Amino acid sequence: MSDRPLTAGEKALWQKFIETVKPLDHKRVSRVDALPVAKRLPERNGPITAQSFGGPPGKAIPLREQTAVPQKHGLDGQWDRRLAKGVVQPDVTIDLHGYTLSSAHGRLDSALELSIAAGHRAILLITGKARSADERHREGGRGAIRAAISDWLAASRHASRIAAVRRAHPRHGGAGALYIILRRPR
Repeated sequence: MSDRPLTAGEKALWQKFIETVKPLDHKRVSRVDALPVAKRLPERNGPITAQSFGGPPGKAIPLREQTAVPQKHGLDGQWDRRLAKGVVQPDVTIDLHGYTLSSAHGRLDSALELSIAAGHRAILLITGKARSADERHREGGRGAIRAAISDWLAASRHASRIAAVRRAHPRHGGAGALYIILRRPR
């Protein structure tokens, strides 16, 4: 059970519930008059930026210094066999469904930072399936996050910590998900 204070609606509902209950021992039951009410979060107008999402943006790597995220190198054969069979159990799962491009990028960056700090090796990144040009035109441009993932990872401040990116096994999402394998700290 959470220790957060009740919202005004929860407080009113709880009061109605208490009034319908017949207590067994009147001496032990006391009515709560002043339940704490949760603070209302400030509403955000406009697009989500790095500052409003979670702090100042990290330093971008200049284009000439960017290195591609290895697609087929960086792992030994045992890792590749385990990934192909789907026996690798991801340490953490990041689901980007429902995010906009900018908020998905911020979510991915912060999740990578936390995973690296926690010493995780395998991350399951759920992006959704990439769409063909025909489907994107018909369905309103969906699949943009999946299309941008490789660029985001290559330009990320964590690019040097990524050993490999592989398509996920069907039990973990298949074409709609990726494994990100992080390097061991040396």
